[in-house]
Amino acid sequence: MRRLMLLRHAKSDRSPGVRDIDRPLNPRGFKAAPQMGAYLAAQDLLPERIVVSPSLRTRSTWDGMSAALGNPEIEIVDAIYEAPDSALLKVIRATPAEIRTLLMIGHNPGLQDIALDLVGDGPREARGRLSVEFPTAALAVIDIEGDAWTDFRPGKGRLERFVTPKGLDRDEAA
Repeated sequence: MRRLMLLRHAKSDRSPGVRDIDRPLNPRGFKAAPQMGAYLAAQDLLPERIVVSPSLRTRSTWDGMSAALGNPEIEIVDAIYEAPDSALLKVIRATPAEIRTLLMIGHNPGLQDIALDLVGDGPREARGRLSVEFPTAALAVIDIEGDAWTDFRPGKGRLERFVTPKGLDRDEAA
């Protein structure tokens, strides 16, 4: 089995005059990033490889998460920056065979599009939420049976879970 984890960058600021690639996280984003890192660690969702868009908001999201995951090395991949689902699929399929779990930190609409393309099964409620939106700092965990990343094809994945910071806040309050 292979596991793909797609994480949208945390909430960012839209200050006038700042280039899109240089947008920083806002206070909500700085709160959500470590929250998602702690969730990954607590759920034993530990990536063997992490690929991150070169934007400041994706790199800052990773910076906020990384301590909870033991500060593993990341690879900045230019092809992820605001990429369509077809470009993201190329990056996924280029993952070395020895890697079983990949975390990709990127942008919408590409992340939502690739998740919807790949998922053919999984909890109905989670698939329904994913089809409506992929909020900032949301995480989609997609499993696929197969021996290679090239086995990731439309409809072949199973959405194992879809988690948002807001959903974690509700769970903590319950």
